[in-house]
Amino acid sequence: MMELALAFLTLTFLEIVLGVDNIIFISILTNKLDASIRPRARFLGIALALVFRIIMLISITWIMQFKEPLFSVLDHAVSGRDLILFAGGFFLLFKSTKEIFELMETREGIDNGKNVNVAKQFAGIIVQIALLDIVFSFDSILTAIGMTQNLPIMIAAIVISMVVMLLFSGRIAGIIEKHPSLQILALAFLILIGVMLIADASGYHVPKAYIYVAIGFSLGVEALNIRSKKR
Repeated sequence: MMELALAFLTLTFLEIVLGVDNIIFISILTNKLDASIRPRARFLGIALALVFRIIMLISITWIMQFKEPLFSVLDHAVSGRDLILFAGGFFLLFKSTKEIFELMETREGIDNGKNVNVAKQFAGIIVQIALLDIVFSFDSILTAIGMTQNLPIMIAAIVISMVVMLLFSGRIAGIIEKHPSLQILALAFLILIGVMLIADASGYHVPKAYIYVAIGFSLGVEALNIRSKKR
């Protein structure tokens, strides 16, 4: 019983940590919508993530088949998992770079007569969130499977992590929107995650602890910078 409780707590914590990049992506996209519908978009985005994770957990046998090699490239056996991670990483790189460009162009006022920071339609935002949810959910489920084989514990841990994400998503989105420097840092974080996904898909595993420690340090420095500006 003690082992199950420990596995549950550990897995819940890991799912919350792994959900940070998902929350940042959702926050940046939904901040482009009208303020009145942002909470609804965030709720739908996180709800989709929860649905995808539960479906994948129920289909564990099918998910594990994605780790089987499909073909080889330069002596690297490419699996379905690698293809999904590579596509997700490339999309993150493209989307984050595009968002940084639009943010900087808008801030500098160089928009060539066009408003490059207009809010995208609600449906388009949800579709983009859903696409990345699939990638993040896939990575999250593989982590859960590596921690325990107890399906109820995995589902409970994922549900609780999603509830925590939902509770804090509004605050995170508000903070990111309020401070442009944090928007750039958040987007840089997503670029880093994209590079990590592509590297992982290519057979070069980068421990996620390194990524999150680096981002945590950067956030700490930026928080001190914001506080000093207020003073």
